[in-house]
Amino acid sequence: MEIFKKTSNVFRILSEAVSEGIIVVNKEQVIVATNNSANELFDYEEHELVGKPLEILIPQKYHHVHSDHVKGFLRKSGKRKMGHGGDLYGQRKDGTTFPVEAGLNPFTIYDNDYVMALITDISVRKKAEEELRDWANIFNESLNEIFIFDATTLKFVNVNRGAQNNIGYSLDELKKLTPVDIKPEYTEEEFRNYIQPLRDGSLPKLTFNTTHQRKDGSIYPVEVHLQPSDANERKTLVAIILDITEQANYTDKLEKTVAERTGQLREALQTEKELNELKTKFLSLVSHEFKTPLSGILTASTLIGKYTETEQQEKRTKHINTIQSKVKYLNNIINDFLSIERLDRGKINYKFSRFSLSKVINEVIYDANMLLKQGQKIVYPDNIDDIVIDFDEKILELILTNLVTNAVKYSPENAIVKVNASLNKDELIVEVVDTGIGIPKAEQKFVFNRYFRAENALLSQGTGIGLNIVKSHLENLGGNIKFTSEQNKGSTFTITIPTPID
Repeated sequence: MEIFKKTSNVFRILSEAVSEGIIVVNKEQVIVATNNSANELFDYEEHELVGKPLEILIPQKYHHVHSDHVKGFLRKSGKRKMGHGGDLYGQRKDGTTFPVEAGLNPFTIYDNDYVMALITDISVRKKAEEELRDWANIFNESLNEIFIFDATTLKFVNVNRGAQNNIGYSLDELKKLTPVDIKPEYTEEEFRNYIQPLRDGSLPKLTFNTTHQRKDGSIYPVEVHLQPSDANERKTLVAIILDITEQANYTDKLEKTVAERTGQLREALQTEKELNELKTKFLSLVSHEFKTPLSGILTASTLIGKYTETEQQEKRTKHINTIQSKVKYLNNIINDFLSIERLDRGKINYKFSRFSLSKVINEVIYDANMLLKQGQKIVYPDNIDDIVIDFDEKILELILTNLVTNAVKYSPENAIVKVNASLNKDELIVEVVDTGIGIPKAEQKFVFNRYFRAENALLSQGTGIGLNIVKSHLENLGGNIKFTSEQNKGSTFTITIPTPID
């Protein structure tokens, strides 16, 4: 480990440029270095893993085989990938496990042998593989016959078990055949002419009745649903076959299945469209919200340089305050984005404690008073001095700050913002009432959507993610938020928090 202390700066610079988690162990299988990605992957603090045995990152049931594997790996001294094609799991600090893939690379420094492991969380890939297996099972276990054949050579590429069982050929035998071999009423030329509209794109699908001939020579009538597919960049045709002799009711079932799959595809495409629109909106929002304060910082910093005389300190101070204000605003935006990222990843660790409700509300209103416009006033809630709750204090402060500052921002001069609090059995209810611009009725259903901003609020600064963060925290903690609003008359936001209250 002393060696890595000497080269820690070089290791840190190189390792932090890598997105995979990096863990370096010596021949005693003691961890000597990690990068931030590895620390985050296993939920450890920086340097917390150094000096610990590698086994703390491995689920208990794998301990008995892991030591021998590493020793054998050090003797062979060659690069190797673990977890690919097999099951390899890591264990986080809290004991939870997750699938990983590890690239192992041995190296030697100052006559000391080490192994560097590049760890990748493959949870998403594992899930995708499971889904792929599920779809493969659906394909093979379908009672309908499914044939896939090459659009050019007509050779079968894949055939499900239902078709193999009914037609009597094995998959290896079928891969040497074409549809013409099992359709005695067609010649190859006739069949190619018939499917030409699918090959040239003039028709998306063909449905027709024909007969199939089994390996034993018996004939059975079928209904064929044929459509093109470009899977894996190979042009193929997919035939879903109904044996209308024995299963006349398959037509209805198939059409329902096709409709369901079409609906799923349509939903997937709509989701993708919404995601693309969200990305575009996000980039536009970030550009706008960062450009304005950055321009203010640039202007203020330029003007400071012009005031060089002692008696001009007041002007310098004014521009310094402007810079500080703009930087604080940018910092708040970044914190909001980081909060969203942590919420999406489920990385929020809530810390419950007992505290006085009046303490939090006092702090929120004190800070909000700095933002008041001419004549505005915030009315403090009555009868809350004796309320003590068990909750995450910082999260409650964040929630109330968001609601109160929004009320101030979207209310006119001389307006009153009211904060009310009350108890209802085992729930704390807090209301923030304003007489501001309100939210148009048609847009109220989007209020808690990420990056949403009502049309009548576009000229005010804001990212449109504050209420989304508030709602996410409340739902995570078993609470909820609702609102009523009328355009040009104001809004009332109400939060409900389940908490033991003394």
